[in-house]
Amino acid sequence: MQIDPDYTIQDEQALRALFEPTHGLALAKCQERLGVHAREFIRRSPFLCIGTQNSEGRADVSPRGDPPGFVQVLDDRTLAIPDRPGNNRLDTLANIIANPNVGLLFIVPGFDDTLRVNGRAMITRDPGVLSRMKVADRLPRLAIIVSINEVFLHCAKAFRRSRLWSLEAHQDRSEMPSLVKMILDETTGAPKDKDEMQKLDDGLEEAYRTTLY
Repeated sequence: MQIDPDYTIQDEQALRALFEPTHGLALAKCQERLGVHAREFIRRSPFLCIGTQNSEGRADVSPRGDPPGFVQVLDDRTLAIPDRPGNNRLDTLANIIANPNVGLLFIVPGFDDTLRVNGRAMITRDPGVLSRMKVADRLPRLAIIVSINEVFLHCAKAFRRSRLWSLEAHQDRSEMPSLVKMILDETTGAPKDKDEMQKLDDGLEEAYRTTLY
């Protein structure tokens, strides 16, 4: 589809002309440090997304999940996020080294509102930090330290529109192929033999079982 360039919004003034002024509460809610409610939100959260960019501005968003409260509040302007085993692409970590600016979105199951944190990140191997993050008797290899510049609660509209927590809106996962098959379909090609494909799927499930930590 071709996008008509005459309708492209190219400056902030033109953008803001399309909308009503920002609500006063949306401006006032931005804080420079964690308040009591932000701390409690983080304590309850088992999941976040972290947005990063490399030195050239190429963006990435990565999920992070663990038992509720896995993100450590070191003080009212500092968070520590454990880095658990993954696929070793290291996109987030490499981006942080190149460009420390990050954005976090904390999610709590059942909550329609979210918590947003923006700041600057660094990567540490400090044993004093990692020792607080043991799960299943295993420590993370690294932790991401985020120095907070801005923190605020985000309204529920996106979750209400998406009906994310509504059981009636949940879709049947079996209506799409497995993760392995989808990747192979779009790269080297998935095996035609169902038993061979099942072995690959079983291998991924075994990896989930044995390498979460």
